[in-house]
Amino acid sequence: MKRPSKYKNKPTVVDGIRFASQAEARRDAELRLLESAGKISQLERQVPYELAHAVTLRGETRKKPALRYVADFRYFSVEAGHYIVEDVKSPATAKEGVFRIKRHLMKSVHGIDVVIS
Repeated sequence: MKRPSKYKNKPTVVDGIRFASQAEARRDAELRLLESAGKISQLERQVPYELAHAVTLRGETRKKPALRYVADFRYFSVEAGHYIVEDVKSPATAKEGVFRIKRHLMKSVHGIDVVIS
């Protein structure tokens, strides 16, 4: 029996694309409309960023993998004149420690402010 997700999100497939939640699928539809209207361009989904390189920790025989963050969306805002990195989060998941650390590292390592929608 499958256990329900921690925050009750429901994975959704739209146009053959799998989204982690219905909210993420809705945001994708909104962004595609903005792209077709010419307000944004270069829309990408599930964009990976490396936050820390792979390392071998003292006493370990195997290398630990790099720490990564995968943004839900990245696009160029024509109005703002720069790229926007966006993550769809509920208020509860936005407060989670892991996400807060990754958001902090995105700013520290890459100089990118992750927008929560």
